[in-house]
Amino acid sequence: MSNSYKYIDPDFTYTDPKTGLLRNLQDITDPDVLLFVESGAVTKRLQELYENPYKIRGVDSLFEIHRHLFQDLYVWAGKKRIVEISKDGKQFFPTSHFDTAFGYIDQLLGEFNKIPKGNKRLLAEKLAEILDNVNYLHPFREGNGRTQREFLRLLALKKGLTLNLNPPDNKSVYERYMKGTIKSDVKTLTELIFELIHTYDK
Repeated sequence: MSNSYKYIDPDFTYTDPKTGLLRNLQDITDPDVLLFVESGAVTKRLQELYENPYKIRGVDSLFEIHRHLFQDLYVWAGKKRIVEISKDGKQFFPTSHFDTAFGYIDQLLGEFNKIPKGNKRLLAEKLAEILDNVNYLHPFREGNGRTQREFLRLLALKKGLTLNLNPPDNKSVYERYMKGTIKSDVKTLTELIFELIHTYDK
């Protein structure tokens, strides 16, 4: 909920005009309370996905993950945004061309599926490309970062790899992740992912 984000939403589709907060299923009107409740609810839902991971089939799985993570808070969980979003003057993908973007991401996922499990370098490169495109797409009104990190984790899991793009108390990973996503720096994302993916140890 950074102040550097701007939303074109004159009809207050997502926010309460009085409080400026996202309309939520629990009728929370205090920003600190909403942040606390949302964090707790999403953490719980993330744990469920660790215990019973989704199998990524295509771009639709991105929406399933978002629905799962935010189902306790927002009626629009798992639904594509219908407002335009920009950050620091940079506009994310326009809603009018979403269908084209979904098709392209499905194409990238198909390419990822064909990469041999043992080729970590190529897998890291494709995961970085997918992350860059999903981040630019920014398909949801809120929760894009958390959803795309889980999406990447589950993609890596398909290849027998672990990937945690949000390790606790690791400022370096956070800074490199933010640099890579904000600046669309695929090289930085590739090196970060290559460093973080490991063979899954059951």
